[in-house]
Amino acid sequence: MDSKHLKHFVTVAEFGHFTQAAKALHIAQPALSISIKKFEQQLGMTLFRRNERKVELTDEGKVLLKHAKRVLQQIDDAKLAMDELKGLEKGEVRLGAPSMMGSYFFPQILMAFKSRYPDLKLTLVDAGTGSIRNMLLNGELDIGVINLDKQVPDDLETDILLHSEMVAVVGKDHPFASKQSVRFDEFFEQDLVMFKEGYFHRDYIEAKAKENALELECAFETNLLPLILSIVRREFAITALLDLVTHHEADIVGVPFEQPVKLDLALAWRKGGYLSIADRTFIEFVKSFH
Repeated sequence: MDSKHLKHFVTVAEFGHFTQAAKALHIAQPALSISIKKFEQQLGMTLFRRNERKVELTDEGKVLLKHAKRVLQQIDDAKLAMDELKGLEKGEVRLGAPSMMGSYFFPQILMAFKSRYPDLKLTLVDAGTGSIRNMLLNGELDIGVINLDKQVPDDLETDILLHSEMVAVVGKDHPFASKQSVRFDEFFEQDLVMFKEGYFHRDYIEAKAKENALELECAFETNLLPLILSIVRREFAITALLDLVTHHEADIVGVPFEQPVKLDLALAWRKGGYLSIADRTFIEFVKSFH
């Protein structure tokens, strides 16, 4: 059953006249008559009683009309839904980002994006970059922030997001606060507060400890960034974070390592996987925003 035939049938039924229906449909009247006749032949029944002045529905036509209107309405609803997605009136972006990125890099971007597309749903998941990789591959996230310095799985597509530096972060009155740089052996002698394993800054610091044959001993472990900052401010411990954190927080100081710790973070998504219009628009928005 062709939707075109249904539309022709409903229009003729509503106008009760082939000529008027043809004008409304912007087709020739003979073409409309042929379309209705073919439709009746396909169904094996007569839908209209025809006379010179008007056409009337048969009993079979009256039954079909109820269903035809419902089907056409569902088709219109489907088209509207697709058009709304094209216009980003509906849709969802599921983004995974580690705490530092979620707290300091994305808020302004997310608010600007939401302002432009107010009916779009944004879901931000806080997780380590290792977990984000797995969630992307499992389809739990659409887009995620990952660390490019680790080998990127072949199943992921990436786009560079941020070139950053890991720095030692101390309270403003800590002896390190006035230093131009900090050696790794000095850093690892201190009481440390760190994220748990799986977060990229923890992975980096562990790697630096191994490279320099030093022990990483944590006095505190937590994935709560506000707690880490509170511990550092009160000088119970020091930590290592992205330098962007120190630009937004008072009473803490970022001190570069003597051997600079540079890293690249990227947006990632499944290669060959389905990216909705909302997801693609968000990726382009982030790239243009920053």
